[in-house]
Amino acid sequence: MPLGQEPAELIRQKLFYAARKFDFDVSELRLPNGSVGDWACIVHPGGAMAVPVTDDGLFVLVRQYRFAMKGRLLEFPAGTVEAHERPLSTIQREIQEETGYKASTWKVLGEFPNAPGYSDEIIYAYLATGLAKLTEAPERDEDEDIEVVLMSADELEQAILSGEPVDAKTIAAFYMAKASL
Repeated sequence: MPLGQEPAELIRQKLFYAARKFDFDVSELRLPNGSVGDWACIVHPGGAMAVPVTDDGLFVLVRQYRFAMKGRLLEFPAGTVEAHERPLSTIQREIQEETGYKASTWKVLGEFPNAPGYSDEIIYAYLATGLAKLTEAPERDEDEDIEVVLMSADELEQAILSGEPVDAKTIAAFYMAKASL
């Protein structure tokens, strides 16, 4: 267990809802400070994302419709880690499906919790370079509404700073990747 982390004591747990890619449960916990209460959590298998960068320094993003936000968000390609996959395999598949690019070089950027106030999801972030555009159109999932967008680092940073709808994992991974570029 990492330094500074103490587990809460699980008193009781109830599966509230099982969805297609995650579960929602409610747990009665005793926190390390002795407090007892109920906490709701989205139990998620994890996500993998890529920061794809073309040879001429452009970032490959998607503008994707997100029903919870009732609009499109600018995002780096990402996907849920399936039970039989490692995070790198997940994002290698997802980058092709979502953008039509394939990367020859992958570098681990790190991992981070996505929304720790209500989910246990960990995001595994990678830098993807040596991109090649596939000749055939990507096979997207039926429930995806995606547009591929190419942006320079300055354009992406301006989008972030101007308040354009950009998801948090994209913002985090962009700044993680800048140190490697």
